[in-house]
Formats: sequence, structure tokens, C-alpha cells
Amino acid sequence: MIRVLLADDETMIRAGVRAILTTDPGIEVVAEAGDGHEAVELARLHRPDVALLDIRMPRLDGLAAADELRRTLPETAVVMLTTFSEDDYIARALGGGVGGFLLKSGDPRELIAGVRAVAAGGAALSPTVARRVIDTLGGERLTRAAAARARLAPLTGREREVVSLLAAGCSNQEIAARMYVVEGTVKAHVSAVLGRLGLRNRVQLAVLAHEAGLVGDAPGPDGGGPDGRPGPGRPGDGGRARPGDPDPFRA
Repeated sequence: MIRVLLADDETMIRAGVRAILTTDPGIEVVAEAGDGHEAVELARLHRPDVALLDIRMPRLDGLAAADELRRTLPETAVVMLTTFSEDDYIARALGGGVGGFLLKSGDPRELIAGVRAVAAGGAALSPTVARRVIDTLGGERLTRAAAARARLAPLTGREREVVSLLAAGCSNQEIAARMYVVEGTVKAHVSAVLGRLGLRNRVQLAVLAHEAGLVGDAPGPDGGGPDGRPGPGRPGDGGRARPGDPDPFRA
């Protein structure tokens, strides 16, 4: 059972989100808060697996509440609920290392999938929000893409495979199944990549992969590419790209 704390200063929004989450028998909303201060207090009491926080709340906003939760309850994953009018807040939250971003107006299935992904150690990054974040962070898009590709260029083929699946929203368990490895190997790859790139968490890595266009290189469930052609990581080659395989960072 995934235990969730929900914080939003609008009662109707909380009721709607709760109604969506409770359609999944594996998710339980253990507490609701009307502001950030109350959210922190209830989180300390209930120790939820996931805290869904609105960004704009009285007394203590969602960003400050997220900072406090990450400091005092690191085992609780934090996901921000956002709207399109909050670009600056989204960028600040990304820099602070939250576990994900979901739109209040998004598909209900996306909300449930996001909560499950974060609870499993993944990242909940709505594709719509991801594009908005990338556009908001500033700089010319082609320049950012080139910089992101250059930053990811030192990664091995195996590491790129992990990153592309992570950016596509897969949990460690799903990545392990697709790559035919144990979950511990995936965790080790993610940890190594985060350390080498100086990133704080999976969400920052996912955004970098989106900027670099690496998400489209994620292999399909059979180990092949998204278009069905064989790709790196297929059974029998040990997950290594062969000499003739295309390099996603080269034209």
C-alpha cells in the first residue's frame, strides 16, 4: 500500500485528487493539509511514502514545505502539483530536487502512475510539464540541446540506456526488466551517473535527457528501439552497443 499525504489550500482540488487516487486499491490517502505548515506537521505524524504538495499555499508554500520534508523526512518522496501559470515556481522546485511534477489539469491516469513511479523510486515528470520546464529554464533551445548532449556524451551505452528509460518514466524495477539485469544494477548505474554529472536526483537527470533528446532512444520491452529495430541492451550482447550501432549524440 502506497501511503500519500495531500496538501492544497483549495478544498475542491483536494477532494478531486483524493477521489482520483482512491480509485487505485494500492494507494491510500492518509492525511490532507490546507497549507504547507500543516503538511509538514502531518507528514511527521503519518510518515507517508509520497507527499503531493501544491506550490502556492498560505503560511508555508509548497517549495518551502518540500525543503523541510526532504531535510527531516528524506524517505518521503515529494511531488509538486502545478499549473501552467507557475513556470518560475517549477524551475525553482527542479533546482531544489523534488521527486516530480504533475499537472492539476492532467490525465487522472497520469496522477496515479506518477505517484506509483515516485513511490517505486522513479521520477514523476509529466511530459507536458517537462517540455514547459525545459522552455522555462532559459537559453536558446538548440544551444541547450547541444549542451545537454555534450554533458551526456561521456556516458557509456549502457548508462545512456538506463537514462533514456528513466526519462521515459520507468521505475528501477521496470528498467531492470527491460534491460534483463537485476534492480541493484540499475540503482548502481543511476547513482554513478548522478554523481558524475553533479545532479541531485532523477528528475534533474530526466530533464537533462529530455533536453538532449535521449528519451526517444529508450529501447522497447523486447530490448529493441522504439521503432521496433534492435537497439543496445538486447539479450545476448551483454547490454553493450556494438561497433556498428548508431551513436545518439552524433549526426
